[in-house]
Amino acid sequence: MPWNQNYAALNGSLLLTALVVAIPIFFLFWALAVKRMKGHVAGLITLLLTIIISVLVYRMPISAALSASALGMVTGLFPIGWIILTAVFLFNLTVESGQFEVIKSSISSLSPDRRIQALLIAFSFSAFMEGVAGQGAPVAVAAAMLIGLGFPPLPAAVICLVANTPPVPFGPVGVPTMMMATVTGIPATTMARAIGIDMALMALIIPFFMLVVMVGFKRAREVWPAALVAGISYGATSLVISTYFGPELPAITASVVSLLCLVVFIRFWQPKTTWTFEEDKAASPVTGTNYTAGQIFKAWSPFLILMVVMGIWGTPAFKTYAEKTHHWFLAVPKWPGLDGVVFKAAPIVAKPVAYAASYKWQWLTAPGTAMFLSSLISMVVLGIRPATGAKVLLKTFLQLRFALVTLSAVIGLGFLANYSGMSFTLGLTFAALTGMAFPIFSPVIGLLGVFLTGSVTSSAALFGKLQQVTAIQLGLNPVLTTSANLFGGVMGKLISPQSIAVACAAVGLVGHETDIFRKTLKYSMILLGIVIVVVLLQAFVIPWILPTAPAVS
Repeated sequence: MPWNQNYAALNGSLLLTALVVAIPIFFLFWALAVKRMKGHVAGLITLLLTIIISVLVYRMPISAALSASALGMVTGLFPIGWIILTAVFLFNLTVESGQFEVIKSSISSLSPDRRIQALLIAFSFSAFMEGVAGQGAPVAVAAAMLIGLGFPPLPAAVICLVANTPPVPFGPVGVPTMMMATVTGIPATTMARAIGIDMALMALIIPFFMLVVMVGFKRAREVWPAALVAGISYGATSLVISTYFGPELPAITASVVSLLCLVVFIRFWQPKTTWTFEEDKAASPVTGTNYTAGQIFKAWSPFLILMVVMGIWGTPAFKTYAEKTHHWFLAVPKWPGLDGVVFKAAPIVAKPVAYAASYKWQWLTAPGTAMFLSSLISMVVLGIRPATGAKVLLKTFLQLRFALVTLSAVIGLGFLANYSGMSFTLGLTFAALTGMAFPIFSPVIGLLGVFLTGSVTSSAALFGKLQQVTAIQLGLNPVLTTSANLFGGVMGKLISPQSIAVACAAVGLVGHETDIFRKTLKYSMILLGIVIVVVLLQAFVIPWILPTAPAVS
């Protein structure tokens, strides 16, 4: 039977309805931030709570609520979870083969100056790790590398958290941006162009900002040319790739370009004085083992292979060949129990209109499949036996199993919020309460989502539709607010309990999470202030800088 959404279901009051249906979000905040519940447990309980509220408050048919949740969970696993699984699998193969040690050494032996090492590893290489793996790997690996070079644990953790910001919306392989596109219906290429502008600006700021955090303004100024090279090379490349090629490759390509440009630059330029930590006076800095050019090339080959394969996968000719010519995809044109059941209502639409529900996994052209093929080719290049590769794949799945459950639960919640009308209720309420000041709150909502979930992807799933609906109600470009959700969410990575826990584990500071939080909180707020200023400029001064999105579907 058809069911009409009712955004003011409780006594005709939009505010009262919003307060009640927001209970799952408040619960998720309490479960993660106060109770410190495991992510997958909190996610599943929150999804169950959302189902109950959708049925009791909105009178949504139970079958439709369960069907919407299932559609979201399946979408969370395929294609999103498939990308994460294969990305981490590729990285784990390099570790299993021993080639990752060569990669680390090839970077660490380039300069004895701790500031240059921080730029190379905490900024450029961490961005590369974000592009290919994500899931905490960038901070964990970069911080561990800095510790191996002799950095004190606390500075290593803090600067890695600060530095790992520009690539986040595009890692791993564009997942956060693609999730925002999935939830809102805004094309992924449009989202990539918008957030690419924001992240290019941030790339110019972060290298120098990270050095100020590390050594203070005076010492940071001594290496500003290197910071400028790292930032401009990353920002320019990221902007071009995100503008013309979509969300999958900006972080990977830009980080490689940044690394290469910085390496070439420091071959011809070094700071007048070599800066080291006080602890370095008692011990010689670790500079790494020399490897031949052939060994270094072999170690980096999996990621070079990835760039080539992803480049092929992104061409229109390949997509046409796979999808239109041979129909290599899995599709459910009418999702059972949901399609044709839910109808949007005023003021979202002029008259009730069916909320379509379908599923399509373009499995061959999916970025995760490109990652998996890159992994198989890399196994051949690195000499990894199939049996060993299978063990690494199983190990990767076990490593990520709870993260995948969390992801599917949160995205299931996001889909249910859309089909039940919860996103629309909250969006309409925000529009009424904040008015044209909403662009100030838009990035704050994104930051809150990442603080809660530890994931820019999950924040997009939770609040993407809310951002879109609110913008439309206010007559703003929805690309502004949805990209602001990603933009602000990036700054939440600095204070997310999950990110800080990863950093502490990597540098051996388990139990000192509060010490790191106190340091990163002020940096997060400073960067959030910059984000808000940029978003306000985009909203009211230079709105033409952002692409526009199609109408809500």
